[in-house]
Amino acid sequence: QLQLVESGGGLVQPGGSLRLSCAASGFTLDYYAIGWFRQAPGKEPEGVSCISSDGSTYHADSVKGRFTISRVNSKNTAYLQMNSLKPEDTAVYHCNAKSRYGDSDYWGQGTQVTVSS
Repeated sequence: QLQLVESGGGLVQPGGSLRLSCAASGFTLDYYAIGWFRQAPGKEPEGVSCISSDGSTYHADSVKGRFTISRVNSKNTAYLQMNSLKPEDTAVYHCNAKSRYGDSDYWGQGTQVTVSS
């Protein structure tokens, strides 16, 4: 079964940290760009961070300096390290894998991140 599974979400206090994982099964992530997206209640989806198959990264201005995206191809997993979390980071976080050949695209089911005191 081809799928992405996110994990690592939870409840954290403002200023805290979480690390989200995005694990692929049934296919290899080596030739995929990985993106993290989030959607808060009542808001439009937002692209947070992405990493290309060759390791180039992008972070949205809202998370720059606080979030870091990475990948470990040998583990078929991508990560989103989130530091200095703010209440406005509260959302469901999804990962996406898009083939660099444009022939396949996968989404995970999402993991809830709640930042609250």
